[in-house]
Amino acid sequence: MQKFKKIIFWFAIVLVIIFAILFSLSFAKIPSKITYGVSFSKLHADELGLKWKDVFIATLDDLKIKNFRLSAHWPETEPEKDVYDFNALDFQMNEARSRDVKVILAVGRRLPGWPECHDPNWATNLSKEQKQVELLKYIKEVVKRYKDYPNLAFWQVENEPFLVHYATGSCGDFFDKDFFDKEIALVRSLDPDTKIFLTDSGELSLWFQAYNRADTFGTSVYLYVWNNTLGPIKYPITPAFFRIKHNLIDLFFPKKPAIISELSAEPWLLQPISETPIEIQLSRMDLNKFNNMIEFASQTGFDTQYLWGVEWWYYMKGKGHPEFWNRAKELYAE
Repeated sequence: MQKFKKIIFWFAIVLVIIFAILFSLSFAKIPSKITYGVSFSKLHADELGLKWKDVFIATLDDLKIKNFRLSAHWPETEPEKDVYDFNALDFQMNEARSRDVKVILAVGRRLPGWPECHDPNWATNLSKEQKQVELLKYIKEVVKRYKDYPNLAFWQVENEPFLVHYATGSCGDFFDKDFFDKEIALVRSLDPDTKIFLTDSGELSLWFQAYNRADTFGTSVYLYVWNNTLGPIKYPITPAFFRIKHNLIDLFFPKKPAIISELSAEPWLLQPISETPIEIQLSRMDLNKFNNMIEFASQTGFDTQYLWGVEWWYYMKGKGHPEFWNRAKELYAE
């Protein structure tokens, strides 16, 4: 009995120490002003049946956003082997440059937007090794084309590459750390003057592998998701969860800039948005939840935050629900 009491005593001591450590790590300076940006995807605008150029210009001139994350999706950039089409990306980069808008440009196979990994049709049946060779060639062409743009702030290499258990249907077993390091090294060799930006999942990853390799690190922040077993759920976390993770990783690695790269501000659904009734979309992301996301993120300690969902805000405006677009206009004017 005495031995059992000792075990309980020391177990309680360990718990107290753990809670004390977590409590101390939960403190972080909350920024008084947050710089907001947005991720824009031509692919997502196309999926919603929108004129993507109209959406992009509206984000620039109506919302007046000054920080963008754009993606050089491989199928769009190299639709045929060794045949490159930069028309869409040239338009985005040039319009951004003309307005002095800063751009994070993402390159790689796994880039923002479902289905996570994006292969051109001609590369679908290539072996893993052959696909890696072609991927490096495409990255080289993109970097050479845009590296001298004065508004290029970062090169993002892949998107959440260490979240290997997610979207295995489209990504397969393609990812390996050695090849990822080759991608980063290639971009650095072609453009040593532009910093490398790497991302990881806020809720489902430990961050250290992406954080250690990056010049600047980006985390996603999602609250309202859909689980195939549980259905629509809200993650049972608070902003302190992100403050603890950030402070903890700073203990093991040199401190470096870190931002929210993907703040979810559109509904998480099981089918394409264009095939989902408006009432279901609103049940997953109404204006209250939109504002909850903004308020939640404001307490995480990150002073730069890129929202996800601008194409949907524009889409909903056309469906008689301008409240998201109007709220975003207020946010970006702050």
